[in-house]
Amino acid sequence: MTADAWTRAVRHQLRLGRLLPLGDRRDGAWVAERAAEAVLRGAAERVRGVRLGALRIALADPGDTQEPAVPPPPGALPPGPLRITAGFAAVATEPLPEAASRLRTALATASAERLGLVVAEIDLQVTVLLDQMDDIAVDDDVDGLDHLDDADRLDAAHHDPADDIDHVDDVDQVDGIDGDAASQVAAAALAVPGVVRLTGALGGLGPAVHMEEVAGEGALPRLHARVELAVRADRRAVDVAREVRAAVGEALPAHPTVAVLVTKVD
Repeated sequence: MTADAWTRAVRHQLRLGRLLPLGDRRDGAWVAERAAEAVLRGAAERVRGVRLGALRIALADPGDTQEPAVPPPPGALPPGPLRITAGFAAVATEPLPEAASRLRTALATASAERLGLVVAEIDLQVTVLLDQMDDIAVDDDVDGLDHLDDADRLDAAHHDPADDIDHVDDVDQVDGIDGDAASQVAAAALAVPGVVRLTGALGGLGPAVHMEEVAGEGALPRLHARVELAVRADRRAVDVAREVRAAVGEALPAHPTVAVLVTKVD
């Protein structure tokens, strides 16, 4: 890989943000913070009298986490309750607590019903007071790119979603694991209702299906598959991930453990 390609891959992975746990420890599923943020911003756009600014999602208490049932994606947060922190602009013609309550309800509902995030806290802060919604400032981070540097902003502005797509046969090759097995995993995942496509976002230009042998304590190594994908917006992300895990687990005679990473909600 060239230096430029490596830089693009790293920036692509950084744009995903944190890898957030979906559901609980048994679900073996994660979602990219960037994908979750897009869903929450969409929900916030329908809330009267507010304009969402910077938004972050993280563990509510790093000490209150559990060991996931399957090996997680590299750098993924462990399962545990989450905290959403956001700033917002609001009109000054109504009580701010009422506007904040509407926004909090919308974010909580979208988190649970559209994604499957376990959210314990939603911290909101008014950052701008407006006479009317048309007065929103351009620099109020309405694009959600506050945490990116200038080069990343440029990359994000010109990012083609098609760059996220991997072909079904573009799978990781691991010693002792043939491409046919990984292709079967990809086909099983794509057959699940709600899966739009497989993506290779975690590795930037890498494969959407990664397979490896994982050694357990006092046990023989077991086959493990990680599948990265985009899901349809009209299906709950964690439900799709559960079905993918079940389908992939049955697709191979070895019945691998499976982790699912949702990188986009279309």
